[in-house]
Amino acid sequence: MNAEFVLRALCTGAGLGFLLPALGTSSAAARLWLHGLRVTGVVAARAADDPRRGAVVVFRDHLGRDRVLDPGRYGPLCGLPQVGGQVTVVFARARPAAARLWTPRHLLAPPFGWFLCSALAFGTGVMATA
Repeated sequence: MNAEFVLRALCTGAGLGFLLPALGTSSAAARLWLHGLRVTGVVAARAADDPRRGAVVVFRDHLGRDRVLDPGRYGPLCGLPQVGGQVTVVFARARPAAARLWTPRHLLAPPFGWFLCSALAFGTGVMATA
């Protein structure tokens, strides 16, 4: 088998493998954008014994239950205000545990990252075999 063919096949497979999650996460973000329920949450500090960094968002779902959204330590990069601030949270009615922040950076960062990995894999295949 030709090594050039194998390299093209591997890069194409990796590119398609990265493209599928990009399409899935972007369609999930579009569904939340169109049909998601939007509520206001309050940014709260983590518990003192929690070793992770960043704040959490406390919000009420459509049934009135308190929920906690953990945007992770990259929350400030995605537009999370300081502790005590308010932020809009969006979730599907059937899945309030899978809530997201209502900011374009928080909704679109995962599909952009997967798409960038896909473009790098396809580009590697093209440049390595040119």
